[in-house]
Amino acid sequence: MLNLELPIQPTQLQTRDELCRALDQILGALGPFYSKGKARLKIGQTGTGYTKSIAEMEGFSRVLWGIVPLLAGGGESVLWESCLEGIKNGTNPSHEEYWGEISDYDQRAVEMAAFGFALALIPEKIWDPLTEREKQNFASWLNQINRCKVHDCNWLFFPVLVNLGLKRVGEPYDQQKVTENLDRIDQFHLSNGWYEDGIDAHCDYYGPFAIHFYSLIYAKWMEHEDPVRARLYKNRAISFAKDFIYWFAGDGSALPYGRSLAYRFAQSAFWSALAYADAEAFPLGVVKGLILRNLRWWLKQPIFDHNGLLTIGYSYPNLVMAENYNAPGSPYWGLKAFLPVMFPESHPFWRAEEMPLPPLKERTVQKSPRFILCRQEEKNHLLAFNAGYRHTNEHSHTAAKYEKFVYSSFFGFSVPKADWGLSQGAFDSMLAVSEGDNLYRGKRTCEDFKVDDHVVYTCWKPWKDVEIKTWLIAGAPWHIRIHSIETARFLDCGDGGFALNLEMEEGKEAKAKTIRESHASLAAFPWGASGVKNLCGGEAAELIFPNANTNIMHARTVIPTVKASLKPGRHLFINAFFGEPGGDASLWEEPPVAEIKDGKIMIIGGGFDGTVIQNSAFTL
Repeated sequence: MLNLELPIQPTQLQTRDELCRALDQILGALGPFYSKGKARLKIGQTGTGYTKSIAEMEGFSRVLWGIVPLLAGGGESVLWESCLEGIKNGTNPSHEEYWGEISDYDQRAVEMAAFGFALALIPEKIWDPLTEREKQNFASWLNQINRCKVHDCNWLFFPVLVNLGLKRVGEPYDQQKVTENLDRIDQFHLSNGWYEDGIDAHCDYYGPFAIHFYSLIYAKWMEHEDPVRARLYKNRAISFAKDFIYWFAGDGSALPYGRSLAYRFAQSAFWSALAYADAEAFPLGVVKGLILRNLRWWLKQPIFDHNGLLTIGYSYPNLVMAENYNAPGSPYWGLKAFLPVMFPESHPFWRAEEMPLPPLKERTVQKSPRFILCRQEEKNHLLAFNAGYRHTNEHSHTAAKYEKFVYSSFFGFSVPKADWGLSQGAFDSMLAVSEGDNLYRGKRTCEDFKVDDHVVYTCWKPWKDVEIKTWLIAGAPWHIRIHSIETARFLDCGDGGFALNLEMEEGKEAKAKTIRESHASLAAFPWGASGVKNLCGGEAAELIFPNANTNIMHARTVIPTVKASLKPGRHLFINAFFGEPGGDASLWEEPPVAEIKDGKIMIIGGGFDGTVIQNSAFTL
């Protein structure tokens, strides 16, 4: 939480002045950590896949996502003189803090985008004060991006922003590169405004806080020069917004899913860009509420250290869940959400009354990310029942971040700490399988999938001779998992439920209600409950206490889990999972049951009203 001795409080984040003060507070903590030449920001000692000097340059660059809109809106920042000096020295080949020559797929190409953004928005502050030599150095350094390859994903937008910035200040730029990259990004579009982050890549937050964010900036800047593409980008964003709003709860929290969650309040950057581009998907008061509530929620979390610096992690400092590219300065990418500080007080955004979420369906299917989304509005709880992907990548914890059966805004999700046993693996919302050697693996990709109105089907193979077909029957607080497992191996299985926080905030103690029965286990606290009941095929239900810091939202958790040992052959494994925020676990006493007959499974009770699943795999 932000330093309480400073003027802004999360609950006060309602006006433009308060948003500017919050941003100034976040930025102000960085002052003592600039290098001697001001071209690097030294705010931590943890490492990344790229060098320390590049990581420090990244920190310098990412701060601009907040400072530039602040200055564009007529504000001031105590850091700006340091930034300007850093730009002069960082782009000067003769200076000891020169940012260097970039190569193909270089992290510095990512960071260059912030300079293109600045050149286009505040040329009078970042360009005009430079001498002719300094301008030449700056432009030459940025132009390197036109001679280097970038990854075939959202990275294609970085040369676009750089070239638009160079164009704005009258420097040579590469229009062909801009056109080629934008044409390629168009190939990532699926339908209804949804982008995958590259061909056959995931649909995750890189759609809203990267591809849409940059395309809306482009639409605003180029609406007269490139009206067709600008209109296309706005229309896609408007369509996407109608789905993306379902990723946000009424209290401002959002669905934790996918990689790069350390960027935190970048979750709401899409809405900021939507307002900037004058793309009306919802009334401005609704968009304003989405942004401010999300920022309030984040500023209530313990995400800052004692120096007021953003940490790596999600709702608390946590390196376990970090990506290989998360440097100490990486989280400042989230400052993109502060784009509305550039709007003057007279702007319709600030004149609009903040509005709550509009009425939303309790259940909706989103085909592109392969979700069934369920909402418990009164609990501010979102659940995304997930099919997963046929493909994957080598980013950290990809299976945990993209292949869980369900993602929850209240329970979060867990990543493995190590590979020995269920406690180190932290297999919440996953079926983990082992050959009996206590080394477990979960779902990493799928062979086939289908998403309909209330059931997610996915077929996956942990080994070539083990096929698991899973049907997820979506619901809240109960949901059902039906696993048909055909194996040529002896297997140990653990089907894990939601990871429940063991401790209340602020050190308050509370007694847990726990149930450990042969086929059921439950943990319930005043703040929430998580449990599982085996309906068919399990041997024992347990409470698994995973290693600390495996969950992205809570440092210490418990995972109710049903275990089974299987011989080679075909098996049915059916479990009902319970997850409820708040202290009322009364619905635990009204569980669903499963009736199996003639290749059909009927689920009765628990809110499922006789749901029937039929498949030949159910005839054993």
